[in-house]
This record gives sequence, C-alpha cells and structure tokens, in this order.
Amino acid sequence: MGRKKKELPIVENVTIESVAAEGKSLFKWNDMVVFVPFCVPGDVVDVQIRKKKHSYCEAEVIRFHKYSANRVDPMCQHFGLCGGCKWQQLPYEEQIKAKQEQVMQQLRRIGHVELPECSPILGSVKTKEYRNKLEFGCSDKRWLTREEISSSTVYDDMNAIGFHISGAFDKILPIEKCWLMDDLHNRIRNCVRDYAKANNITFFNIMEQHGLLRDMMLRNSNTGEWMFLIQFGPEMSIPASEITEEAVRKKHFDYDTAMALMEHISEAFPEITSLLWVYNPKRNDTFSDLEVNVFRGNDHIFEIMEGLRFKVDPKSFYQTNTDQAYHLYCVARDFANLSGNETVYDLYTGTGTIANFVANQAKRVIGIEYIPEAIEDARINSVINKIENTSFFAGDMKDILTETFIAEHGRPDIIITDPPRAGMHPDVINVILGASPARIVYVSCNPATQARDLQLLDKDYRVDKVQPVDMFPHTPHVENVVLLTRRHIEG
Repeated sequence: MGRKKKELPIVENVTIESVAAEGKSLFKWNDMVVFVPFCVPGDVVDVQIRKKKHSYCEAEVIRFHKYSANRVDPMCQHFGLCGGCKWQQLPYEEQIKAKQEQVMQQLRRIGHVELPECSPILGSVKTKEYRNKLEFGCSDKRWLTREEISSSTVYDDMNAIGFHISGAFDKILPIEKCWLMDDLHNRIRNCVRDYAKANNITFFNIMEQHGLLRDMMLRNSNTGEWMFLIQFGPEMSIPASEITEEAVRKKHFDYDTAMALMEHISEAFPEITSLLWVYNPKRNDTFSDLEVNVFRGNDHIFEIMEGLRFKVDPKSFYQTNTDQAYHLYCVARDFANLSGNETVYDLYTGTGTIANFVANQAKRVIGIEYIPEAIEDARINSVINKIENTSFFAGDMKDILTETFIAEHGRPDIIITDPPRAGMHPDVINVILGASPARIVYVSCNPATQARDLQLLDKDYRVDKVQPVDMFPHTPHVENVVLLTRRHIEG
C-alpha cells in the first residue's frame, strides 16, 4: 500500500513582495521563499502551495483580496493559461526595471567578476505586435481547464491550434487572438482551424504520432512580406524503419487533402508572399533536415536594416523583434569600436546579420555558424548588399574554431559572439583565450550562461560595459551585451 500523499497547505491573506525570475513574483512564508505566477508586488492573495522544496515553495493564486495599485489589466484573453506573456499585468516600466536587475544579479551571483555600472536597459520600441515570427502547434488533445474537467462535460471537439502548455507537452491551448504579431497572423491561423474542422482534417496526436495538421509557422518582415509554412504529418503511425522510405508519403500522407487546404489559404490570403509546406513524418517538429516545398510565391522573405537587405528563409535564424534587433546590433557595433583595419570573427553568425552589419567598418569579417542553410543565406546576403570582405563557414563551433583555423584565416582583433541559450562550449572559450583578441563583444539571450562564460574569460578579460536590451516585452526574457577588454598580461 502506497504512502498517503501529504496535503499541501493554503496560505491566506499574504502580500506579494517583489518580482522574481521566470516571470514569477514572491513572498516570504515561514522562512521560505514562495514563488507565485501572474501576480505583481502589492497584490494581497490566498495561495495554494503546489510544490514544497527544502528552501522554497511554488504556489498558485486561488483568491485575490486586493489588487496592487502597481498593476495593469492584461491585454490578452488567454493570460493566466498561456505561459508566453507572464508579465502582462506588470506595467512596462516595471518590467524593464526588473529585467535590468535580473541581468546584474545573475552576472554577480554566477559570474563573480568585477562589473562596471550597468547602462540603462533599452526598452522595446513596440510592446505589442513586435514579433516577426510565431509558431503554433496543432493537436487533437486540447487543454482543458480545471473548471472544464470538473464540469464532467463531454467535449466532442478536442482539436486545437495554439501553444503547448508548460508541463503538458501533448496538450495545446487554443489561441483565438495573440497580440505578439500583426493581426493578419490571427486571421490566417483561425482560417486554417475553421477550414480543417469543416472538412474533417485530422489534427496531430503527439503521443501516437499521426494526424495531417501538425504545426505552422508565420513570419513577416518590415518589407511587408509574409511567409506561412504548414507542417503536415502522417495519417497513421509510422514504424521507425519506414520513415526514410519514399513509400511513406504515398502510403501515409494525404497529399490531396493537404493541397486543398493550401489552395484555400492561397485564395484567402493574397498577402502571403511565401506559402510553403513540409511533410514531416519524424517524431519531432524540427524540419531543418526536411524538404520545404513552395506552393506559391518565393521560398524566402527580406528584412531591411540600415539600408542592408537580409534574405530570410524558413530555416533561417533572424532576431524575432526586428526594430529592437537594430538597436541590439548598434550596441554590438558600438562596443566593437571598429576603425576599419580589424579582422572580426562573428561567432554563431546565423544568417550573417551582425557580420554584414559591421562589415563596412572592418577590414575583414569571418562568420561561423552550425546550420549550413543559414551560412548559405549569409553568403547571399553579402552578395545582395555588395559586401566583399566577409567569409562564412558552416559547422559545429568547437570543431571549426580551432588554432589551425585561426592560423589559416588570421587572428581576430575583435570577436563578436552571439551563442544560443546554452552559451559557449569550454573548448570555444579556450580557443578565444588563445586567440587573444583586443575586445570581445558578447551578445547573450541568457544572462545566466553568459555569467558562467564571463567567469571563464575573467583571467584575461575585464568587463568594461554592460547593456541590457529588451527584445521580448511581457516576458521575463532579456538580451544582454557585454564588452570585454583584454587585460594587460605580463610576459
């Protein structure tokens, strides 16, 4: 007989004290920190403890006694269920204040390096409709709220298009309207949903790995172009041994139904300049290794930044807040302090945006990126913009950036690095230290891993500037740019 699960307490009439990490707030209770989502400092609430650890608890609000004066009404009808914009109830000026504090706390607590005074965070130009890319999952298992579950109602229609629920990877929260992108994306997504339901198109079942309507991605650009890509899945589960066989498509893919949907979208939305589809029978939603098919228009769109044109295809990485990306890259270029005589290495270059952005102020720029398609776009972007002093290389950073590579291509005077959330591999950091550039400009989407890497670089480099940049209003995420200058090393 199993042990009876210990009942967790309700804590009543407590005042939320401050903003915490990951979009949560906190209060102190019995010498423990209690983290609560969807609150702001000054709210007076009752909470149900949901998880109790040695030094902290996680809880959720079950009743508001008093709303804080420092609170605004959330703009989104899905707030509280969708985990994408957890700070909508917090005034924007308080959001960016909390982000700046978060950056400095993580640099101090994790990095343990000497830091200069932090420059005031650069707030986002837009706080609504600021994204140029969104992805939505499709599922035949929509998320049910506690109220819906307790009602004992039998729901005939469980199909949904929306966002995955945190902690329930196989469930989708239906999204009617999202405020993060131009409203055309809502009309496109809802049109697909309505057509699919009216025509009995199957939605994907992630547990059993079948269903025609699987995933969708929308991109737009400041040139007015729109890209829409749908991933189609198999109509029945596919044995692993068959996934790579050409017969899979004929046997499992309902091509005619898929193309009828594409035709419907094409007719309904002439604004779409790049209408694409992918057949994905794999057990994950990534399509970087799959063929992308053009139904109508081009296989790419363009972004413009400071007179430069950047080609963006469906597999490309491009900063998702176009306006704010410009300010981010201006900070990186300013920190690099180029005179025109430097060799610059742009690590994790993506489609070469930063590399091409700084090229006219450098002698030479070398970009390195893992994804071959992105590197091809980087080269094309240089050609489009008549930039002739760039070179791009594709492969794993720790395998490409070696002493041999540096000996062949020249030692960098400046390194600009913009790694993924995991930060830089220790081997990469060691090569950077060996290359001894005069300055390193470290752009990060995760100040925690940035702080870890700064500690490894600290023996040879001091942090001279810290500049947070808010790319994602209403979320706890923040970009941070750090300038590292080489210390005087005694011989």
